[in-house]
Amino acid sequence: MTNLTEPYYYVYILLSLKDGKKYTGYTSDLSSRFEAHQKGKVHSTKHRTPFKLIYFEGCLSQDDALKREKYLKTHYGKMYLGNRLKSYFIGQVQKSEQHD
Repeated sequence: MTNLTEPYYYVYILLSLKDGKKYTGYTSDLSSRFEAHQKGKVHSTKHRTPFKLIYFEGCLSQDDALKREKYLKTHYGKMYLGNRLKSYFIGQVQKSEQHD
């Protein structure tokens, strides 16, 4: 059984509310990393704020998180995420249609 005090690593997907593009990353502190993205403190995303956290997975090791991040950036990983997040994006489209 896993000790709940062990560090976890998180792979996460952010959606830029500015340009609609997604960003995939990993971290050991999801809350702090998300805050850094929001405040423009992350070089690769500083011009794309604000963000919405749309997905994350927990991993037991940094190596697993890095491998998962790399996979999610591949063609097959993007297909997996598309299927996994399909209901989220369908809901977003329906919300925007209701406001039009």
